[in-house]
Amino acid sequence: MTSDISPPAERPTVRLLPKANARAIRHGFPWVYANEMVLDRRTKKLEPGTLAVLEDSARQVMGLVAVNPSSKIAARMLDTDASAALDAAWFEVRIAKALDLRARLFDAPFYRLIHAEADGLPGVVIDRFGDTCVLQPNAAWAEALIAPLCAALVKVTGVSVVIKNAAGRTRALEGLDDVSGVLAGAAPQGPIAVSMNGATYLADVMGGQKTGLFYDQRPNHAFAASLSRGARVLDVFAHVGGFSLAALAAGAQEALAVDASAPALELAAQGAAAMGAEERFATRQGDAFDTLAALRSEGAQFDVVICDPPAFAPSRNALEAGLRAYERIARLAAPLVADNGILGLCSCSHAADLAQFRNASVRGIGRAGRRATLLHTGFAGPDHPQLPQLAESGYLKSLFFGL
Repeated sequence: MTSDISPPAERPTVRLLPKANARAIRHGFPWVYANEMVLDRRTKKLEPGTLAVLEDSARQVMGLVAVNPSSKIAARMLDTDASAALDAAWFEVRIAKALDLRARLFDAPFYRLIHAEADGLPGVVIDRFGDTCVLQPNAAWAEALIAPLCAALVKVTGVSVVIKNAAGRTRALEGLDDVSGVLAGAAPQGPIAVSMNGATYLADVMGGQKTGLFYDQRPNHAFAASLSRGARVLDVFAHVGGFSLAALAAGAQEALAVDASAPALELAAQGAAAMGAEERFATRQGDAFDTLAALRSEGAQFDVVICDPPAFAPSRNALEAGLRAYERIARLAAPLVADNGILGLCSCSHAADLAQFRNASVRGIGRAGRRATLLHTGFAGPDHPQLPQLAESGYLKSLFFGL
């Protein structure tokens, strides 16, 4: 893939079909689907990531897009100015705006800095860990322009290390490879300590899940922790101890973290030790469904149970199976909650909306023979802003039930 894309004067033109919703795009919807765009032989030959001028069916210019004729998202809107130069200066404007928001939200530089479309960089995710940024270029155009993107990131933030994480599922859909590496500076030696909600987390930014830590759950960790003083806590799909370490920091009596990944649980244990809470913390490696069933057979009971699984419904094709999985998790977790306890259930599946996820959770609780009241509904933190026109940007839902 080329590292530079043709200047404005040489950009090709792509056009919407008459049936396309041009008004929605003019009002901020950032994507053009393949069935909405004229995909003639010329357009199909464009290299993924090519910058092009988008016109409506009446040939009125709508703006600058990045084209990928082999993707279901055939074009991504980048700028309403079709002649914009996508150089380092262009990236600097968007990164500076995102940085200003995060600097007002957080006292320390540990947050999601760029949240894709909502921060004006479609398909781009950047998480910041102090002097290190982890960049996920999940769209072909961002991969093609990774050099000016990285240069702008370093200039605006002042970080000395930029790591490219190529493990995102959507990269394959864009025809991109899965080769990660260091774009600037030197790779960190060991995990990076991150303080959130009074807890200490250890993020493996080189080999961990996603970028190394799930910043999106920060407010939900805090809410669960507020209910955990003196409680016995079970954290399922715990990763590096997201809910359990926050609960310990808030005064939980004890916490058990369950995950399939031994390296993630080791980092969770190291985090508990760094907090001086290792005597109140335990881990259990294994399949979450099997472990929930085993805990029930052992007669285990907890005051707070949290289940934060990976996306069971990452696409519409997986929706029905995903909803059944969420129902099953709720059915297996509910019996482990002591009377007057709390059950927290989370979904990061954008294909399952809030109502669908809530209904599946309630069905599962009911099938377990329990009755619940919904205490709180949580979403991602403000460093994960939502683009109102794009439902997918509001992917995270957390439901807290009283049982």
